[in-house]
Amino acid sequence: MGTPKFRLGQVVMTRGVNDKVVDNGGVAKFVWESLKRHAKGDWGDLCQEDKQENELSLKEGFRILSAYEHQGEKIWVITEADRSATTVLFPEEY
Repeated sequence: MGTPKFRLGQVVMTRGVNDKVVDNGGVAKFVWESLKRHAKGDWGDLCQEDKQENELSLKEGFRILSAYEHQGEKIWVITEADRSATTVLFPEEY
């Protein structure tokens, strides 16, 4: 996976994401690749201000959010401030 910038903790996904991962290998690959990008500090499809906020969050120990889109599927990846867990979800599930 390369050298991560931070711990993901326990990785979980919402039921909606899980159902799509189970049904579609392409979505499963997209989720896996997104998790790798998130851990490396590639924040995906965020505005510059949100990317800068994530860089601050790395230093200060705040929550980290990334957004990724592939073939019309958009997911968010959120790592909690204490780095105990990372959740993969669809934006509409937030």
